[in-house]
Amino acid sequence: MTETRSAASSQNRDRGGRTSPVTFYRQVVAELRKVVWPTRQQLITYFWVVLVFVTVMIGIVSGLDYVFGTLMFKVFG
Repeated sequence: MTETRSAASSQNRDRGGRTSPVTFYRQVVAELRKVVWPTRQQLITYFWVVLVFVTVMIGIVSGLDYVFGTLMFKVFG
C-alpha cells in the first residue's frame, strides 16, 4: 500500500515536493464536502449567543475601565 501511495503522491507533486494547484483545489473541495454546515436556525441562535456574549464583555470591560480610571484620578489627581 505504501508503494501505491508514494506513486500517487509523486504524480501529484511538482518539482520541489510541492502539491500541484489542481490537486490542492480538489482536496479543498473534498474537505469542504465533509463539513457539516449549520442549519439556518442554528446560525441565528449562534449569532445571538455571540452578540449577547460580546455585549456583556463590553459592559464588563467598560465598567472596569471606568472604575480604575476614577480610582487613578482620585489617587494621582
